[in-house]
Amino acid sequence: MPGHKVKRSICQFAFSFYKEASSYGNNRNVFFSPMSISTAFAMLTLGAKSETLQQILRVFRFKADDIQDIHKGFHHLMQTLNSQNADFHLDMGNVLFVQDQLKLQQPFLNDLKTFYGGEAFPENFRNVRQAHQKINKYIENKTHGKFVNLLNNLDPDTEIILVNYLYLKAMWNKAFDPKYTKDDDFFVAGNTVVKVPMMFRMGMCKQAYDEQLSSTVVQMDYKGSTRAYFILPDEGKMRKLENGLSCESLSKWRELVSESSTNIYLPRFSVHGKFDLEQILYQMGITKVFTNEADLSGITGQSTHKISKVTHQAMVNVDEGGTEASSATAMEIVPMSVPATIKFSHPFLLMITTNDDDILFMGKVMNPMEK
Repeated sequence: MPGHKVKRSICQFAFSFYKEASSYGNNRNVFFSPMSISTAFAMLTLGAKSETLQQILRVFRFKADDIQDIHKGFHHLMQTLNSQNADFHLDMGNVLFVQDQLKLQQPFLNDLKTFYGGEAFPENFRNVRQAHQKINKYIENKTHGKFVNLLNNLDPDTEIILVNYLYLKAMWNKAFDPKYTKDDDFFVAGNTVVKVPMMFRMGMCKQAYDEQLSSTVVQMDYKGSTRAYFILPDEGKMRKLENGLSCESLSKWRELVSESSTNIYLPRFSVHGKFDLEQILYQMGITKVFTNEADLSGITGQSTHKISKVTHQAMVNVDEGGTEASSATAMEIVPMSVPATIKFSHPFLLMITTNDDDILFMGKVMNPMEK
């Protein structure tokens, strides 16, 4: 049950955040980890009080009566996800950097470690250069060099910085053969066309057409416990797809998709999203935690300290082998039927989920070549 409550809240937050984030740049790529952001703020509820706590609960769809189950659910989820082998590697973690003059409450530190495997480090933010380097180095090490210089514009009056990271490296169950990758057209918007390295794979593939959303859904499984959904709206139907997305969509796709002989054309791409979350979450209803009205007395013992910065970055590379993986070629026996052809040659949505449909990453690829 705790796991189910966490899954539901992450999903509901994912679609709310997506709509807010995508409104900031209509023709830009959008990419983020609802799992990562939700975990960070669930962790924060350990020390938030009064209206500061209520706002976090509302925006992240956590119920006050279920808060202990929420913490247990995230603990279980993180234990399940933090695994690795040759084909699959996922790291997820949480850290607080706190002004070194603040005395942290022991119950908060205990719960931080017990439920979230979290750490809290004292930091002298008045020495901006040194603090900046130290925090960025920590994040770079934890994400295997993928997130470099995550923090910028550090303020000497900083009190608390919250960092959550999630790093995924996984290989496809069925890889693309790189020798079939060729440059092809991708229609970004209007008359804008870019050349992309278009991968090709033929064989059995899980796919379906969602009539309600006027979109083709392709499910591609990674080795390990994750999968990707690529959702291609019909021409001119991106807005309809975005407006109609819901938590029920994932459940529906799981039932809809079936294996059939399919030719898949998918761009090789790398997308990343970087957000200073204060503005977006402020718009969504979390206002007090970033102001002098914050009540984080469960963390510091005093109600006069605020979160100065919440920085989030997510990145995915989709290539022939998977995400960040060398490619492999496998032969596959397919039935003698005329294969369907699905070509991702215009903007599409992407979700990477666990096999239980917990949403790890979500985004929109408007331009696969955007840097």
